[in-house]
Amino acid sequence: MPAGASTATAVLPPLRIGPITIDTPVVLAPMAGVTNGAFRRLCREHGAGLYVAEMVTSRALVEKTSESLRIIRHQSDERPRSVQIYGVDPATVGAAVRMLAQEDRADHVDLNFGCPVPKVTRKGGGAVLPWKRDLFAAIVRAAVDAAAPFGVPVTVKMRKGIDEDHLTYIEAGLTAQDAGVAAVALHARTAADYYSGIADWEAIARLKEAVTDIPVLGNGDIWSAEDALAMVAQTGCDGVVVGRGCQGRPWLFADLAAAFHGSDARVRPGLAEVALAVRRHAELMVEEFGEENKALREMRKHMPWYLKGYAVGGPLRARLGLVETLAHLDDLLAELDLDQPYPGIGAEGQRGRAGSPKRPILPYGWLDSRELSESFRASLHEAELSVSGG
Repeated sequence: MPAGASTATAVLPPLRIGPITIDTPVVLAPMAGVTNGAFRRLCREHGAGLYVAEMVTSRALVEKTSESLRIIRHQSDERPRSVQIYGVDPATVGAAVRMLAQEDRADHVDLNFGCPVPKVTRKGGGAVLPWKRDLFAAIVRAAVDAAAPFGVPVTVKMRKGIDEDHLTYIEAGLTAQDAGVAAVALHARTAADYYSGIADWEAIARLKEAVTDIPVLGNGDIWSAEDALAMVAQTGCDGVVVGRGCQGRPWLFADLAAAFHGSDARVRPGLAEVALAVRRHAELMVEEFGEENKALREMRKHMPWYLKGYAVGGPLRARLGLVETLAHLDDLLAELDLDQPYPGIGAEGQRGRAGSPKRPILPYGWLDSRELSESFRASLHEAELSVSGG
């Protein structure tokens, strides 16, 4: 329990996902290229919660590609081991979940129905899939049935729908509950919203009112512990899912743990502590990829997130964005003004991708019916082949 919280009252009870109990009801959202083993380890070192690996396609898992096995690899002390799967074919999703459970590669499986990126939606996957109610139900049932004999809980993460005229989240939440999932999480945006605008927390409240037998988790615009508390107060959700808010701020999980245990303790790092976190992250990335140059290339995108709000200067920021080795990183970090204190609001707020609303790219005729056409049903197996996820 965080310091200062011993006499405080917890805001929420522990989160229960099937047989798994999460003392701090916080979930790290899977983010492609971000929530690998290195970043999950760094977050665990700062706080508590459920840390989900990057999304992986069910087809890649069934075929056991080297990249899919790297994505689902967990360290020996990482418990519970959480994996998120994307798929559009019930048989393939079921086979992937069975492999994970039967081979003891995961303690929890999350199904992705929230991804809005074109390469996923154009195949009828991610955030647009629940529009096909029979396909959604079949995928969820296949996953639950495959995991059940091994006691592995399955959860669903979704968006509100395709756009404001094609909402699916209430129906999908009830369908998932009836199929036996252990929890549902809602990113309170549509696929068309992408990552723009303000998340519709009232949608989370409406889902919570409708889905009463399992936990409902809220996702969207949690940039601080105070945002998480506000979401819980406004929606009545049973826990929160944090994505972009922790990019470059793994200590957000310490803040969240403190907040949910009733403490007002918060981490406010000066630039020296940020530099240490960057160095630790880089070391873990080298362990993750086993190749220093690749690991440091992967670190480049994290630099602006870590340095947000701090006085660094454009030239040095640019050079950090081209870092090549640990020795190179050490030289660049040594040029920072490490006496800088926490800059306050400048280091907080939105980070990561945002952009503007986008018209979702859908399969031809996708909106014509809520049911799956025979032609698309026949192409489901092939559709999995063209979406990279491991």
